[in-house]
Amino acid sequence: MVRNFPEPEIFTLNCPTQQVLDIIGNKWSVIVLYCLAYGSKRYTQIQRRIEGISQKVLTQTLRNLERNGLIERIANIQSSTGIEYSLTTLGESLIEPLLEISDWSRANFEEVSTARDLYDANN
Repeated sequence: MVRNFPEPEIFTLNCPTQQVLDIIGNKWSVIVLYCLAYGSKRYTQIQRRIEGISQKVLTQTLRNLERNGLIERIANIQSSTGIEYSLTTLGESLIEPLLEISDWSRANFEEVSTARDLYDANN
């Protein structure tokens, strides 16, 4: 139960919360943001670090995060490393809330898994 907070506008179409959740509401966006929280990386470094992400999905995810101001694409002409991706200040401000979700996930995953197994057994 929510503690005496005013009812959010989250239930209205196109509220800011719905729009932001649309940007970060998939696992790949969150995982890419986490990956870049540890420093700038080249495309291939990101792809090697994140198991299971396809080139197409990684490209789409990077473009979406860049479009929405959470990461930036930096061309490093003076270096052989080429293009790197890094968090913007806005993207950095999102890491703390994501860490809280990660902490909650680790603390409660066993209970979630048990509930899922119980549900599946009964349906």
